[in-house]
Amino acid sequence: MNKLIIIPVVTAIFLVIDYYVWQAVKVSVQNFSQSIQQSARYIFWGLTTLSLVGLWLYNFINPDLLGKNIRTWIMVGIFMNYLSKIFVVLFLLIDDIGRLIRWVVQKVQMLTNSTPATITATSQAEPITRSEFLMKTAVIAGTVPAVAMTWGILSGAHDYRIRKVKLALPNLPKEFEGLTIAQISDIHSGSFFNKVAVKGGIEMILNAKPDMVFFTGDLVNNQAVEVQEYIDLFGKVKAPLGVFSTLGNHDYGDYVQWASPAAKQKNLNNLIHAHKVMGWDILNDENRFIEQNGEKLAIIGVQNISGQNRFHSYGDLAKAVKGTDEAAVKLLLSHDPTHWDKEVNTKYKDIDVMFSGHTHGTQFGITVGDVTWSPAQYVYKQWAGLYEQDNQKLYVNRGYGYLGYPGRVGMPPEITVFELKKA
Repeated sequence: MNKLIIIPVVTAIFLVIDYYVWQAVKVSVQNFSQSIQQSARYIFWGLTTLSLVGLWLYNFINPDLLGKNIRTWIMVGIFMNYLSKIFVVLFLLIDDIGRLIRWVVQKVQMLTNSTPATITATSQAEPITRSEFLMKTAVIAGTVPAVAMTWGILSGAHDYRIRKVKLALPNLPKEFEGLTIAQISDIHSGSFFNKVAVKGGIEMILNAKPDMVFFTGDLVNNQAVEVQEYIDLFGKVKAPLGVFSTLGNHDYGDYVQWASPAAKQKNLNNLIHAHKVMGWDILNDENRFIEQNGEKLAIIGVQNISGQNRFHSYGDLAKAVKGTDEAAVKLLLSHDPTHWDKEVNTKYKDIDVMFSGHTHGTQFGITVGDVTWSPAQYVYKQWAGLYEQDNQKLYVNRGYGYLGYPGRVGMPPEITVFELKKA
Protein backbone atom coordinates (compact mmCIF):
# COMPACT_ATOMS: atom_id res chain seq x y z
CA MET A 1 0.00 0.00 0.00
CA ASN A 2 1.22 3.51 -0.84
CA LYS A 3 2.88 5.54 1.91
CA LEU A 4 0.59 8.45 1.04
CA ILE A 5 -2.26 6.32 2.37
CA ILE A 6 -0.52 4.40 5.16
CA ILE A 7 1.18 7.32 6.93
CA PRO A 8 -1.97 9.53 7.22
CA VAL A 9 -3.87 6.50 8.58
CA VAL A 10 -1.09 5.76 11.10
CA THR A 11 -1.04 9.44 12.08
CA ALA A 12 -4.80 9.39 12.70
CA ILE A 13 -4.48 6.24 14.84
CA PHE A 14 -1.66 7.82 16.85
CA LEU A 15 -3.74 10.95 17.46
CA VAL A 16 -6.66 8.85 18.72
CA ILE A 17 -4.29 7.06 21.10
CA ASP A 18 -2.85 10.42 22.21
CA TYR A 19 -6.27 11.91 22.92
CA TYR A 20 -7.36 8.81 24.85
CA VAL A 21 -4.17 8.77 26.94
CA TRP A 22 -4.32 12.54 27.54
CA GLN A 23 -7.60 12.10 29.41
CA ALA A 24 -5.78 9.95 31.97
CA VAL A 25 -2.82 12.32 32.20
CA LYS A 26 -5.16 15.27 32.69
CA VAL A 27 -6.92 13.52 35.58
CA SER A 28 -3.58 12.52 37.11
CA VAL A 29 -2.40 16.15 37.37
CA GLN A 30 -5.73 17.84 38.07
CA ASN A 31 -4.93 18.35 41.77
CA PHE A 32 -1.60 20.03 41.06
CA SER A 33 -0.97 23.71 40.44
CA GLN A 34 -1.92 25.38 37.17
CA SER A 35 1.73 25.70 36.16
CA ILE A 36 2.29 21.94 36.58
CA GLN A 37 -0.88 21.15 34.64
CA GLN A 38 0.22 23.48 31.86
CA SER A 39 3.70 21.96 31.79
CA ALA A 40 2.18 18.47 31.54
CA ARG A 41 0.08 19.64 28.60
CA TYR A 42 3.07 21.15 26.79
CA ILE A 43 5.27 18.11 27.39
CA PHE A 44 2.61 15.60 26.35
CA TRP A 45 1.54 17.30 23.15
CA GLY A 46 5.11 18.40 22.42
CA LEU A 47 6.23 14.76 22.39
CA THR A 48 3.26 13.90 20.21
CA THR A 49 4.19 16.65 17.75
CA LEU A 50 7.82 15.53 17.63
CA SER A 51 6.79 11.91 17.08
CA LEU A 52 4.40 12.72 14.25
CA VAL A 53 6.81 15.12 12.57
CA GLY A 54 9.50 12.46 12.88
CA LEU A 55 7.18 9.86 11.35
CA TRP A 56 6.58 12.03 8.30
CA LEU A 57 10.25 13.03 7.94
CA TYR A 58 11.35 9.40 8.18
CA ASN A 59 9.01 8.33 5.41
CA PHE A 60 9.06 11.27 3.04
CA ILE A 61 12.46 12.97 3.36
CA ASN A 62 15.47 11.70 1.41
CA PRO A 63 17.33 9.33 3.81
CA ASP A 64 20.64 10.91 2.84
CA LEU A 65 19.49 14.29 4.19
CA LEU A 66 18.72 12.89 7.64
CA GLY A 67 21.54 10.40 7.96
CA LYS A 68 21.43 6.85 9.34
CA ASN A 69 21.82 7.76 13.02
CA ILE A 70 19.10 10.43 13.00
CA ARG A 71 16.69 8.07 11.26
CA THR A 72 17.41 5.38 13.85
CA TRP A 73 16.79 7.71 16.78
CA ILE A 74 13.57 9.00 15.18
CA MET A 75 12.14 5.50 15.01
CA VAL A 76 13.35 4.64 18.51
CA GLY A 77 11.67 7.78 19.88
CA ILE A 78 8.39 7.00 18.13
CA PHE A 79 8.48 3.38 19.30
CA MET A 80 9.19 4.31 22.93
CA ASN A 81 6.52 7.02 22.96
CA TYR A 82 3.71 4.86 21.62
CA LEU A 83 4.70 1.64 23.34
CA SER A 84 4.33 3.49 26.64
CA LYS A 85 0.97 4.90 25.57
CA ILE A 86 -0.29 1.46 24.56
CA PHE A 87 0.32 0.33 28.15
CA VAL A 88 -1.81 3.26 29.32
CA VAL A 89 -4.53 2.40 26.79
CA LEU A 90 -4.71 -1.20 28.04
CA PHE A 91 -5.37 -0.01 31.59
CA LEU A 92 -7.92 2.55 30.42
CA LEU A 93 -9.75 -0.06 28.38
CA ILE A 94 -10.08 -2.20 31.50
CA ASP A 95 -11.65 0.78 33.27
CA ASP A 96 -13.92 1.68 30.36
CA ILE A 97 -15.13 -1.88 29.83
CA GLY A 98 -15.93 -2.09 33.54
CA ARG A 99 -17.81 1.23 33.37
CA LEU A 100 -19.78 0.01 30.35
CA ILE A 101 -20.76 -3.21 32.10
CA ARG A 102 -21.83 -1.33 35.23
CA TRP A 103 -23.84 1.15 33.15
CA VAL A 104 -25.63 -1.68 31.29
CA VAL A 105 -26.41 -3.45 34.57
CA GLN A 106 -27.73 -0.20 36.03
CA LYS A 107 -29.86 0.40 32.96
CA VAL A 108 -31.33 -3.11 33.07
CA GLN A 109 -32.09 -2.79 36.77
CA MET A 110 -33.94 0.48 36.19
CA LEU A 111 -36.05 -1.09 33.47
CA THR A 112 -36.85 -4.26 35.42
CA ASN A 113 -37.67 -2.39 38.66
CA SER A 114 -40.02 0.11 37.04
CA THR A 115 -43.58 -0.27 35.80
CA PRO A 116 -44.44 0.87 32.29
CA ALA A 117 -46.38 3.81 33.71
CA THR A 118 -43.38 5.15 35.56
CA ILE A 119 -40.85 4.82 32.74
CA THR A 120 -40.47 8.14 31.02
CA ALA A 121 -38.26 9.55 28.32
CA THR A 122 -36.08 11.12 30.98
CA SER A 123 -35.50 7.89 32.86
CA GLN A 124 -31.83 7.11 32.25
CA ALA A 125 -29.05 5.32 34.08
CA GLU A 126 -26.77 7.61 36.01
CA PRO A 127 -23.41 8.19 34.29
CA ILE A 128 -20.57 6.29 35.92
CA THR A 129 -17.38 8.31 36.18
CA ARG A 130 -13.92 7.01 35.44
CA SER A 131 -11.95 5.56 38.32
CA GLU A 132 -9.32 8.14 39.22
CA PHE A 133 -7.22 5.42 40.81
CA LEU A 134 -7.19 3.31 37.64
CA MET A 135 -6.37 6.33 35.51
CA LYS A 136 -3.40 7.23 37.69
CA THR A 137 -2.35 3.56 37.68
CA ALA A 138 -2.54 3.59 33.88
CA VAL A 139 -0.24 6.61 33.66
CA ILE A 140 2.25 5.00 36.05
CA ALA A 141 2.13 1.77 34.02
CA GLY A 142 2.88 3.76 30.90
CA THR A 143 6.06 5.18 32.40
CA VAL A 144 7.49 1.71 33.12
CA PRO A 145 8.43 0.77 29.53
CA ALA A 146 9.68 4.32 28.86
CA VAL A 147 11.95 4.23 31.91
CA ALA A 148 13.10 0.66 31.19
CA MET A 149 13.92 1.38 27.57
CA THR A 150 15.70 4.62 28.43
CA TRP A 151 17.78 2.77 31.02
CA GLY A 152 18.40 0.04 28.45
CA ILE A 153 19.97 2.65 26.16
CA LEU A 154 21.96 4.55 28.77
CA SER A 155 23.22 1.53 30.71
CA GLY A 156 22.15 -1.79 29.18
CA ALA A 157 23.54 -1.27 25.68
CA HIS A 158 27.16 -1.62 26.81
CA ASP A 159 26.79 -3.50 30.08
CA TYR A 160 29.08 -6.28 28.90
CA ARG A 161 28.99 -9.51 30.88
CA ILE A 162 31.39 -12.44 30.77
CA ARG A 163 29.70 -15.85 30.90
CA LYS A 164 31.99 -18.77 31.74
CA VAL A 165 31.03 -22.15 30.29
CA LYS A 166 32.77 -25.50 30.66
CA LEU A 167 32.50 -27.71 27.58
CA ALA A 168 32.94 -31.40 28.45
CA LEU A 169 33.82 -33.27 25.26
CA PRO A 170 34.16 -37.08 25.12
CA ASN A 171 36.71 -37.04 22.28
CA LEU A 172 38.92 -34.28 23.66
CA PRO A 173 42.64 -35.22 23.67
CA LYS A 174 44.54 -34.36 26.84
CA GLU A 175 46.65 -31.91 24.79
CA PHE A 176 43.64 -29.60 24.52
CA GLU A 177 42.26 -29.98 28.01
CA GLY A 178 41.95 -26.56 29.67
CA LEU A 179 42.09 -24.70 26.35
CA THR A 180 40.00 -21.50 26.52
CA ILE A 181 37.94 -19.86 23.80
CA ALA A 182 36.27 -16.44 23.94
CA GLN A 183 33.22 -15.99 21.73
CA ILE A 184 31.59 -12.75 20.64
CA SER A 185 28.85 -12.39 18.08
CA ASP A 186 26.61 -9.82 16.39
CA ILE A 187 28.78 -6.74 16.78
CA HIS A 188 26.56 -4.63 14.48
CA SER A 189 29.10 -1.83 14.38
CA GLY A 190 26.72 0.41 12.44
CA SER A 191 24.55 0.75 15.55
CA PHE A 192 27.22 1.87 18.01
CA PHE A 193 26.99 5.35 19.53
CA ASN A 194 29.56 5.12 22.35
CA LYS A 195 33.04 4.17 21.20
CA VAL A 196 34.52 4.44 24.70
CA ALA A 197 32.03 1.90 26.04
CA VAL A 198 32.70 -0.44 23.13
CA LYS A 199 36.40 -0.25 23.96
CA GLY A 200 35.60 -1.33 27.51
CA GLY A 201 34.09 -4.55 26.21
CA ILE A 202 37.16 -5.25 24.10
CA GLU A 203 39.37 -4.80 27.15
CA MET A 204 37.26 -7.38 28.98
CA ILE A 205 37.94 -9.88 26.18
CA LEU A 206 41.68 -9.23 26.34
CA ASN A 207 41.75 -9.43 30.14
CA ALA A 208 40.19 -12.90 29.94
CA LYS A 209 43.36 -14.02 28.08
CA PRO A 210 41.70 -16.71 25.93
CA ASP A 211 43.76 -19.11 23.82
CA MET A 212 41.44 -18.49 20.85
CA VAL A 213 38.65 -16.08 19.93
CA PHE A 214 35.60 -16.91 17.82
CA PHE A 215 33.43 -14.26 16.15
CA THR A 216 30.19 -15.71 14.80
CA GLY A 217 28.92 -13.12 12.35
CA ASP A 218 27.12 -9.81 11.79
CA LEU A 219 30.03 -7.41 11.96
CA VAL A 220 27.81 -4.70 10.39
CA ASN A 221 24.14 -3.92 9.90
CA ASN A 222 24.26 -3.57 6.13
CA GLN A 223 27.38 -1.93 4.71
CA ALA A 224 31.09 -2.56 5.12
CA VAL A 225 31.77 1.14 5.67
CA GLU A 226 30.04 0.89 9.07
CA VAL A 227 32.99 -0.94 10.60
CA GLN A 228 35.70 1.45 9.40
CA GLU A 229 35.57 3.56 12.56
CA TYR A 230 35.98 0.45 14.71
CA ILE A 231 38.69 -1.47 12.85
CA ASP A 232 41.35 -0.03 15.14
CA LEU A 233 39.45 -1.21 18.24
CA PHE A 234 38.46 -4.71 17.15
CA GLY A 235 41.86 -5.15 15.54
CA LYS A 236 43.23 -5.25 19.09
CA VAL A 237 41.39 -8.53 19.73
CA LYS A 238 44.19 -11.09 19.55
CA ALA A 239 44.82 -14.56 20.94
CA PRO A 240 47.82 -16.94 20.90
CA LEU A 241 46.08 -19.55 18.72
CA GLY A 242 44.23 -17.02 16.56
CA VAL A 243 40.97 -15.15 16.06
CA PHE A 244 38.53 -16.99 13.78
CA SER A 245 35.44 -15.39 12.27
CA THR A 246 32.57 -16.01 9.92
CA LEU A 247 29.71 -14.11 8.28
CA GLY A 248 26.15 -13.47 9.48
CA ASN A 249 22.98 -12.66 7.58
CA HIS A 250 23.47 -8.88 7.88
CA ASP A 251 26.97 -8.99 6.43
CA TYR A 252 25.75 -9.73 2.90
CA GLY A 253 23.90 -6.42 2.43
CA ASP A 254 20.58 -8.15 1.78
CA TYR A 255 18.52 -5.49 3.54
CA VAL A 256 19.44 -2.41 1.46
CA GLN A 257 19.08 -1.44 -2.17
CA TRP A 258 22.24 -1.58 -4.26
CA ALA A 259 22.94 0.14 -7.56
CA SER A 260 23.90 -3.21 -9.07
CA PRO A 261 24.79 -6.79 -8.11
CA ALA A 262 28.42 -5.79 -8.61
CA ALA A 263 28.08 -3.02 -6.01
CA LYS A 264 26.63 -5.51 -3.52
CA GLN A 265 29.46 -7.95 -4.16
CA LYS A 266 32.04 -5.20 -3.77
CA ASN A 267 30.54 -4.36 -0.38
CA LEU A 268 30.90 -8.00 0.70
CA ASN A 269 34.48 -8.08 -0.55
CA ASN A 270 35.23 -4.93 1.45
CA LEU A 271 33.74 -6.51 4.56
CA ILE A 272 35.82 -9.66 4.17
CA HIS A 273 38.87 -7.43 3.71
CA ALA A 274 38.01 -5.65 6.99
CA HIS A 275 38.18 -9.00 8.82
CA LYS A 276 41.64 -9.58 7.35
CA VAL A 277 42.83 -6.06 8.20
CA MET A 278 41.86 -6.71 11.82
CA GLY A 279 43.89 -9.91 11.75
CA TRP A 280 40.82 -12.14 11.96
CA ASP A 281 40.96 -15.42 10.03
CA ILE A 282 37.59 -15.42 8.26
CA LEU A 283 36.32 -18.90 7.41
CA ASN A 284 33.94 -18.93 4.45
CA ASP A 285 33.15 -22.64 4.12
CA GLU A 286 36.70 -23.44 5.23
CA ASN A 287 38.53 -25.06 8.10
CA ARG A 288 41.76 -24.69 10.04
CA PHE A 289 43.68 -27.06 12.32
CA ILE A 290 45.10 -26.41 15.75
CA GLU A 291 47.76 -29.07 16.36
CA GLN A 292 49.57 -30.03 19.55
CA ASN A 293 51.76 -33.10 19.97
CA GLY A 294 50.26 -34.69 16.86
CA GLU A 295 46.65 -34.23 18.00
CA LYS A 296 44.40 -32.04 15.88
CA LEU A 297 41.44 -29.85 16.68
CA ALA A 298 39.47 -28.56 13.65
CA ILE A 299 38.01 -25.05 13.50
CA ILE A 300 35.26 -25.03 10.86
CA GLY A 301 33.49 -21.92 9.60
CA VAL A 302 30.51 -21.64 7.25
CA GLN A 303 28.85 -18.71 5.60
CA ASN A 304 25.32 -18.00 6.83
CA ILE A 305 23.02 -21.03 6.76
CA SER A 306 19.51 -20.72 8.18
CA GLY A 307 16.69 -23.12 8.85
CA GLN A 308 14.19 -20.29 8.38
CA ASN A 309 13.01 -19.30 4.91
CA ARG A 310 13.09 -15.58 5.70
CA PHE A 311 16.90 -15.66 5.85
CA HIS A 312 19.17 -16.47 2.92
CA SER A 313 21.51 -19.43 3.15
CA TYR A 314 24.89 -19.01 1.49
CA GLY A 315 27.08 -21.60 3.18
CA ASP A 316 28.17 -25.09 2.25
CA LEU A 317 28.90 -27.22 5.29
CA ALA A 318 29.96 -30.23 3.22
CA LYS A 319 32.66 -28.09 1.68
CA ALA A 320 33.63 -26.59 5.04
CA VAL A 321 34.24 -29.95 6.74
CA LYS A 322 36.16 -31.46 3.86
CA GLY A 323 39.52 -32.76 5.04
CA THR A 324 38.73 -32.67 8.76
CA ASP A 325 38.32 -36.42 9.29
CA GLU A 326 41.65 -36.69 11.10
CA ALA A 327 40.67 -34.14 13.76
CA ALA A 328 39.79 -35.55 17.17
CA VAL A 329 37.46 -32.62 17.90
CA LYS A 330 35.51 -30.40 15.48
CA LEU A 331 34.29 -26.94 16.44
CA LEU A 332 31.87 -25.19 14.06
CA LEU A 333 31.28 -21.45 13.71
CA SER A 334 27.81 -20.94 12.20
CA HIS A 335 25.92 -17.70 12.75
CA ASP A 336 22.29 -18.87 12.81
CA PRO A 337 21.32 -21.42 15.50
CA THR A 338 18.54 -22.83 13.28
CA HIS A 339 21.35 -24.37 11.22
CA TRP A 340 21.74 -26.79 14.13
CA ASP A 341 18.43 -28.55 13.50
CA LYS A 342 18.58 -28.04 9.75
CA GLU A 343 21.58 -30.33 9.25
CA VAL A 344 24.27 -30.24 11.92
CA ASN A 345 22.71 -32.60 14.49
CA THR A 346 21.31 -34.94 11.84
CA LYS A 347 23.95 -35.16 9.09
CA TYR A 348 27.15 -34.16 10.87
CA LYS A 349 27.25 -36.09 14.12
CA ASP A 350 31.05 -35.73 14.29
CA ILE A 351 30.80 -31.98 14.93
CA ASP A 352 31.32 -31.67 18.66
CA VAL A 353 30.26 -28.06 19.26
CA MET A 354 28.51 -25.43 17.15
CA PHE A 355 28.94 -21.76 18.13
CA SER A 356 26.18 -19.35 17.06
CA GLY A 357 24.62 -15.95 17.73
CA HIS A 358 21.96 -14.19 15.64
CA THR A 359 19.05 -13.99 18.11
CA HIS A 360 20.40 -11.24 20.43
CA GLY A 361 17.95 -12.73 22.95
CA THR A 362 15.74 -10.06 21.30
CA GLN A 363 17.73 -7.63 23.51
CA PHE A 364 15.00 -8.05 26.13
CA GLY A 365 14.50 -10.51 28.95
CA ILE A 366 13.26 -10.98 32.48
CA THR A 367 15.22 -13.20 34.87
CA VAL A 368 13.74 -14.64 38.05
CA GLY A 369 16.15 -16.91 39.88
CA ASP A 370 17.60 -19.33 37.34
CA VAL A 371 14.79 -18.82 34.83
CA THR A 372 14.99 -16.24 32.03
CA TRP A 373 12.04 -15.35 29.83
CA SER A 374 12.49 -13.62 26.50
CA PRO A 375 10.30 -13.14 23.41
CA ALA A 376 13.14 -14.86 21.54
CA GLN A 377 11.94 -18.23 22.79
CA TYR A 378 8.76 -17.94 20.71
CA VAL A 379 10.80 -17.46 17.54
CA TYR A 380 13.80 -19.72 18.09
CA LYS A 381 13.95 -23.20 19.57
CA GLN A 382 17.54 -22.49 20.64
CA TRP A 383 17.89 -18.82 21.45
CA ALA A 384 20.52 -18.33 24.20
CA GLY A 385 22.97 -20.44 26.18
CA LEU A 386 24.05 -24.07 25.96
CA TYR A 387 22.03 -26.85 24.32
CA GLU A 388 22.92 -30.53 24.08
CA GLN A 389 21.76 -33.47 22.00
CA ASP A 390 23.47 -36.80 22.44
CA ASN A 391 27.18 -35.91 22.48
CA GLN A 392 26.80 -32.72 20.44
CA LYS A 393 26.56 -29.22 21.84
CA LEU A 394 25.26 -25.88 20.58
CA TYR A 395 26.00 -22.55 22.20
CA VAL A 396 23.99 -19.43 21.29
CA ASN A 397 25.71 -16.19 22.25
CA ARG A 398 23.41 -13.27 23.16
CA GLY A 399 25.45 -10.84 21.07
CA TYR A 400 27.93 -8.03 21.63
CA GLY A 401 25.98 -5.23 19.94
CA TYR A 402 22.41 -4.28 19.17
CA LEU A 403 20.17 -3.67 16.19
CA GLY A 404 17.16 -1.38 15.80
CA TYR A 405 16.56 -0.45 19.43
CA PRO A 406 19.98 0.86 20.59
CA GLY A 407 19.85 -0.76 23.98
CA ARG A 408 19.24 -3.90 26.00
CA VAL A 409 16.81 -4.56 28.84
CA GLY A 410 17.48 -7.61 31.01
CA MET A 411 19.55 -9.16 28.21
CA PRO A 412 23.06 -7.73 28.57
CA PRO A 413 25.65 -8.03 25.80
CA GLU A 414 27.68 -11.19 26.17
CA ILE A 415 31.30 -12.27 26.02
CA THR A 416 31.44 -16.03 26.49
CA VAL A 417 34.59 -17.73 27.76
CA PHE A 418 34.67 -21.50 27.26
CA GLU A 419 37.01 -24.00 28.84
CA LEU A 420 37.41 -27.36 27.15
CA LYS A 421 37.31 -30.40 29.43
CA LYS A 422 37.47 -34.14 28.90
CA ALA A 423 34.02 -35.62 29.49
